[in-house]
Amino acid sequence: MNIKSSAYFIFEIMFAMQAATALAQTTRPVRTEFDVRVYGAVGDGKTKDTASFQKALDQCASAGGGTVSVPVGNYLIGSISIGSNTTLQLAPMACLIGSPDIDDYPIVHSEWEKDYSQGRRSLLSGSKANHISITGRGWICGPPPSLRRASEAGGVRGVRGPLLMEFVECDHVTLDGFSTEYAGSWSIHPLLCRDFTARNLVIRSIGVYGDGIDVDSCSGVHIENCNIDSGDDSIALKSGKGMAAVKLARPTENVEISHCSLISSNYAGLGIGTELSGGIRNVHIDHCIISGHQNAIFIKSRDGRAGFIDNIVGENLTVYNSPTFVAIDLLDKGTQAVDPIPGKIEQWTTAGNIRFDNVRVIDVTALIVAGGIPSDRPLDQFTLSNISGNCSRAITLSNMTNVALSNISVTGYQGPLVTQTNVQGSGLDSGK
Repeated sequence: MNIKSSAYFIFEIMFAMQAATALAQTTRPVRTEFDVRVYGAVGDGKTKDTASFQKALDQCASAGGGTVSVPVGNYLIGSISIGSNTTLQLAPMACLIGSPDIDDYPIVHSEWEKDYSQGRRSLLSGSKANHISITGRGWICGPPPSLRRASEAGGVRGVRGPLLMEFVECDHVTLDGFSTEYAGSWSIHPLLCRDFTARNLVIRSIGVYGDGIDVDSCSGVHIENCNIDSGDDSIALKSGKGMAAVKLARPTENVEISHCSLISSNYAGLGIGTELSGGIRNVHIDHCIISGHQNAIFIKSRDGRAGFIDNIVGENLTVYNSPTFVAIDLLDKGTQAVDPIPGKIEQWTTAGNIRFDNVRVIDVTALIVAGGIPSDRPLDQFTLSNISGNCSRAITLSNMTNVALSNISVTGYQGPLVTQTNVQGSGLDSGK
């Protein structure tokens, strides 16, 4: 073998060795499961496991994604942040318990009913991440209500207390199978998210601000098979208040709510507004059972909001033990924005294309109360069809065009079927 061929032979060997090494590196199994116990979590309900959870979550995100598994146990944690391509998997009988110490919730730039200020980061949070999932049949229990009061009265005046979980500017968020308990504030708050799914959840909350799910300027929302018993709105749809929200132009849109039980002990089973300056459209509620302490469904706004409500459809609903099935008040609900929309007409919300079909009402005081609509901007297209059951009072409408009432067969009400002021449409005399 000459020198040239010998060098070539050695080069071939070196190339083969490098190729084998590269192949081994590419075929080496990628770690995809990260057990919080491996990272030091104790799960005795007394030891703070925040750092162990965060380390597991960070390692998962750094590895390109995977599952952070939470075995059986009671895990006392403060605020944790979930990164992209991460599933937090709760085993049955695994419980996350919010720490009672205010300092375990760092102060971040936050949003509260679309007022931007400082606030405490939520127990579970995600920011500008994608493909986040929280799954499994475990429990997530928020910190005690005293924490919210401590936050508001603490060193930073007026700071928002922690929510149970909040996802800001995240895409493809899925919550599936777990149960929650919280008494301090909103339970679940997706903000400026795309493709948000909540299914098979059991949500329990009490007290003012104890909303179940607050959908805020989100697109592509699916809420299904959820059982929500809340101290405030069970589900609230929002999109900001004032000129800032109008300029941002991020409506809550393309929302599907199906096969849910929605109970509110203070306000509405489903609240639409009052923060809706960015608009709310294309909402479909189907096969739900709803009971609200004040209203089953409440559509609400005020002067200075502007915005729009368009294409709200409710079908195959059962409503029981509620003062009102549907209330609409666009005149004076909610606090005024710091930058309200001016103008005699422009300040009012544009509302239309609202339809309810195939609804059974049981022990409802008033069927429809829709007297709070500005005469400068009448509601256009309100349809009510195939309504049965019993109520004490029937339908009150004002300032509407293109109303269609058909097959309204409720019983037990006193007075006329329809009380109307400045309303145009069909079926107004008989509901047929």
